[in-house]
Amino acid sequence: MRIFISGASGLVGGNCLKHFKEMGCEVVGSYFSYKTDDTVFYDTLNPAHPENFDVAAFRPDVIVHCGALTHVDYCETHIEESYEKTVQSTINLVAVAKACNARMVYISTDYVFDGVDGPYREDAPVHPISVYAEHKLEAEQLVLREMKDALVLRVTNVYGDEVRGKNFVARIVEQCVAKQKLTLKLPYDQYASPANAWDIARAMYLLLRDSKSGIYHIGSTDYLNRVELALRVLSYFPDAEYDLIPISTADMKQPAPRPLLGGFVKMKFSNEYPEFLFGNIDSYLRSKFGK
Repeated sequence: MRIFISGASGLVGGNCLKHFKEMGCEVVGSYFSYKTDDTVFYDTLNPAHPENFDVAAFRPDVIVHCGALTHVDYCETHIEESYEKTVQSTINLVAVAKACNARMVYISTDYVFDGVDGPYREDAPVHPISVYAEHKLEAEQLVLREMKDALVLRVTNVYGDEVRGKNFVARIVEQCVAKQKLTLKLPYDQYASPANAWDIARAMYLLLRDSKSGIYHIGSTDYLNRVELALRVLSYFPDAEYDLIPISTADMKQPAPRPLLGGFVKMKFSNEYPEFLFGNIDSYLRSKFGK
């Protein structure tokens, strides 16, 4: 397979780039604002940019779209920018995929649900409650509507190895390793199923290899709230100094509403791949710190 990955300097895209190469695929990964050694420039908002990697000449079999504006609260007050970076970028890549006769993979989120009746299966009714969520849903529906055999992977609370270490777990680990005191004010009523980006990449490869299409929920064996997630990470650093302040989502007064009971039931994927073993926070941290 020849695969082009948009947003390959990020968490999911970077892990996909690494895993697909290891599996023998011919892969090119792109960046827009943050360059890494193994990525090329591509501006999804300006497909005619003179410095863009020539996707058409690469002739990809698959285009994986990992890029989006993921700052949920920022999106709530910057609606136009949110639309451009999440929806318009997808519209542009769909056009590129059609021109290349390539399949498309879109990375979506549990925020397409309202968080009242989670965790969710793929056939659960969607009900976005924030600008970010509305735009992610609009983009995933566009891909499914416009692209034959499109694949949508919904993921949430993604963690794992990342060049910038921006994800929630990585930031806690970094501060613990540096012996910095942490102050964590976290919601105790937001639940999700965190997923290792490496597992997402491995699952995506199998789905592409087997020509699967439609929506798949990808999670792990964990289902926990943000306080529990932080404490699980901190348990690997018994000498860590921290203040952890549990707080309700309502009391956090964030600009964008959050789904409370989010996360996934990954029955569809696990039924089709019963021998696939997902990791969790503990297996990830043990692999890094040997505890």
